[in-house]
Amino acid sequence: MATAGALAVTALGGTSYAATNDTTAHPETQAQTDKAAAQSTSDARITITPGPGSHGVGTADPVRVTVGDGKLTKVTMTAVATGTEVRGTLSADGTSWKANGTLKQATRYQIAAEATDAKGRSATENATISTVSPANDFVGHLSPENGSTVGVGMPVSFTFDKAIGDKAAVASKIKVSSSSGERVVGHWLSSSRLDFRPAHYWKPGSTVTVKMTLDGVEKTSTFKIGRSQISTVDAKTKQMTVKRNGKTIRTIPISSGSLEHPTYNGQMVISEKYRQIHMNGATVGLTEKNGKPSYDIEAVPHAMRLTDSGTFIHGNYWGGDSVFGKVNTSHGCVGLKDVRNADDGKTPAAWFFDNSMVGDVVVVKNSTGKTTVSPGNGLSDWNMSWSKWVAGGTAS
Repeated sequence: MATAGALAVTALGGTSYAATNDTTAHPETQAQTDKAAAQSTSDARITITPGPGSHGVGTADPVRVTVGDGKLTKVTMTAVATGTEVRGTLSADGTSWKANGTLKQATRYQIAAEATDAKGRSATENATISTVSPANDFVGHLSPENGSTVGVGMPVSFTFDKAIGDKAAVASKIKVSSSSGERVVGHWLSSSRLDFRPAHYWKPGSTVTVKMTLDGVEKTSTFKIGRSQISTVDAKTKQMTVKRNGKTIRTIPISSGSLEHPTYNGQMVISEKYRQIHMNGATVGLTEKNGKPSYDIEAVPHAMRLTDSGTFIHGNYWGGDSVFGKVNTSHGCVGLKDVRNADDGKTPAAWFFDNSMVGDVVVVKNSTGKTTVSPGNGLSDWNMSWSKWVAGGTAS
């Protein structure tokens, strides 16, 4: 059975095959933006060990960051739930970094590394890892973490290392409740993933409690729901409306997926946040005829993951003023105006990043492809109707 742990998801960037209603995008515009982004590609290549998405990492296992053809300029390692930073040591020549001391059990950590090459061009890499559980008895990983505060769209999600045969027996050992009194129901999204949610988004300010019984011993994990923030991206008007507790607080011009690579419709939930992230088209199967990735951008600023398949909402520094609010040019992501190195806190992308939390909802509408993101792609549970969720679910 599963107890409280951390859901480890791949941190390597990319974009997805998705869906938009852009009738004005031109192929040459897409090519121009790709070329502009590629010009900033750094020779520095960063490697993080353990790799992105690793879980069951030993508390004494070494966590290292190395770089080839460059020097590390900044490395941070933090506990996702608490923000506590793990100190580390950078080598004298700037080519490696190592975390100091031991890690905590059943904890999810995020590692962010930055480097520059001989020409001063920046590179970034990120990884999310989770450590082994006490007595190594966790075969499941729970998200969100105990003690965290998340947005109203965050489901309770168990991911198991192996396919579960007796799903009813496993589900019977998990009870999820909300202080608001909402009915919470579990649903198997796959043979190894069990999510719990209410009919509608969680009530702001409520507390969600997850109780799990393991070998007759009950373990409890709780997390809090923060304020409500729902951001709606209209792929046709190319505007995003951000609502906080039901009131519009900002409207931001955006650029979503091109005709060739439109953005998914539907309700998506922010699952990860990165100040900068490396995005490579090859990671999601987007390559040219010569086999090279369709895009390779070392330091995409203010990036927040929306799907496991690679949809992000992120900053875009390579698109001009003629793009945002006017033309859809991406490979499926939602782009907001930004600057290189994510060092201007006044840009639209920086504002949205600073004012968003994991669990916030991003809704995309008016994509002509009519493709809605599937419930199991990221934390997109809300795209399944409540009646269907309950019909195939397990009451908590």
